[in-house]
Amino acid sequence: MIRRINWYPPFLGMGIKVVDWSPEYTRFDVELREKWYTRNLFGTHFGGSLYTMTDPFYVFIVTLNLGRDYIVWDKSAQIEFLKPAKGIVRAVFEIPSKRLDRMRAEVNETGKQHYVFETDLRDPDDVVVARVRKTVYVRRKRRD
Repeated sequence: MIRRINWYPPFLGMGIKVVDWSPEYTRFDVELREKWYTRNLFGTHFGGSLYTMTDPFYVFIVTLNLGRDYIVWDKSAQIEFLKPAKGIVRAVFEIPSKRLDRMRAEVNETGKQHYVFETDLRDPDDVVVARVRKTVYVRRKRRD
């Protein structure tokens, strides 16, 4: 399933690729390659491409680890562009297993929660070019 995400049309068209992931699906390493057709007016990465490379991964991690008894949605997102981005941009999305265990316990106790995650996008010189903050909504499914 994870390998197929690289064939997702927006990722494929923008040069976004999952290059590595942990076997327990708690970490995804993603890169955005510069393409002539995804550059903006100034010759740098289009901001929409930078955001798109970050979109699904925290929801993936939570969903794949908590399982089918939970509803998981992106609630909100914010991206801060810090520097023009060129070349290969990389991002790591990770939620440690212990935090996922705490999240499961909290949601089981309260019924629903919101969680905030932050990721830096880095250029080939390891300089942070953008920072993304995602709020993820998690709710225990109601049993009929």
